[in-house]
Amino acid sequence: MASQTHSARQRLIQAALELFTAQGVSGTTTRQIAETAEVNEVTLFRHFGNKHGLLLAVLEESAAFKNLGESLVRRASPPSSVYQALKDYASDTLHALERVPEFVRSVVGEADQYPAENRRALGRGLTEANRYVAEYLATVIQQGRLNTYLPAEKLASLLNGMLLGYAVIEFTSEFHELWEDRDDFLENLVELFLHGAMSPSAESAVDYLPGSAIAIEVVDLPASLVHEILQQARKLGVQDYALAYVLFGAGLSATEIVGLQRSHQIYDAQGYFLQITTPGLVRQVPVNQWILGKRYGSYTSNPLIKWLKSRKDIQPAMFLNAAGEPISEPVIEIRWETWTEGMLTPQGQPPAIAQAQQTWRVEMLMRGISLENLSILTGCDRTQLQPYARRSREKAALEQATRLDNK
Repeated sequence: MASQTHSARQRLIQAALELFTAQGVSGTTTRQIAETAEVNEVTLFRHFGNKHGLLLAVLEESAAFKNLGESLVRRASPPSSVYQALKDYASDTLHALERVPEFVRSVVGEADQYPAENRRALGRGLTEANRYVAEYLATVIQQGRLNTYLPAEKLASLLNGMLLGYAVIEFTSEFHELWEDRDDFLENLVELFLHGAMSPSAESAVDYLPGSAIAIEVVDLPASLVHEILQQARKLGVQDYALAYVLFGAGLSATEIVGLQRSHQIYDAQGYFLQITTPGLVRQVPVNQWILGKRYGSYTSNPLIKWLKSRKDIQPAMFLNAAGEPISEPVIEIRWETWTEGMLTPQGQPPAIAQAQQTWRVEMLMRGISLENLSILTGCDRTQLQPYARRSREKAALEQATRLDNK
């Protein structure tokens, strides 16, 4: 008998959760809940007293809020990318809330109609979720040696409050212009936390984001110098020209170029791509036919394709040294120094090979790619790309000022 009672209670809670989710609390009757649970209404009243009593049990026993918080703790411990972990948690939370829009509307919009006990249960549910998020943020703060302006518990409360607020706005209004889309909201939310509420300490800035652009001053090269380098490379042979083309047309580092195989190219009349394989990550990058306003061939005929078609060897590596073996980073550095001999940047320094990649990233942003998509192409997170975003804004401001002066 006890097991039957327990089964009826659980069926009623599950039925209530399903109906509250589908049609809201106020739109659901006790008769509908009883019928869905396959019990009579008297059984519902005996267990819970009324609908609000059943709602209290749903809030306390369904663990919906707790599960949301637990998802973040499971996702990353210790964190590998603070930006991605926070964004994934925020996205997961919104997707979870999106699956129960009527329930969210009811819980938020009708809360003032609930007995005090129900409102306390709702508060306890949110507090439980908050505890898990605070636990994760505390780990982030400790592992990343971050400076914070608020304790982890307050940061978690702000994060969850903003997510719930977003969900309420999205579920109750359609024609606002507060943000472009959900991804726009998520990106700005995470940026706010990483740069407004958290920041790397002075002594840990480099450790927090290994290889991060935070420690890099972005100094892209002017178009005239880039085209001069490409022309010098062209004069030295078909492979030199192809190598320079990949540096400025795909924004690859010397390390990434060394790992390229002939089979890593993908091209047709619509585009030309290279597959980059690094430990833990495989991605594709475009090889641009336009570099800083000048066209270098087409998707089916450009310096790299011409180099590969000229090959008579069976070596799988994309670039070779003088002995016909796979090229190394020191050899690429030597080729770069040969192309740029006698040249100076506007800062009065010889061009550095790393500036080719910096130039490509800034150019991509200037041409309209989003920071999120550039993150996908480069394998860097948005925090690492922030210096490039700032540099592209500086260049855009200079270009606008120049146009105004010419009017």
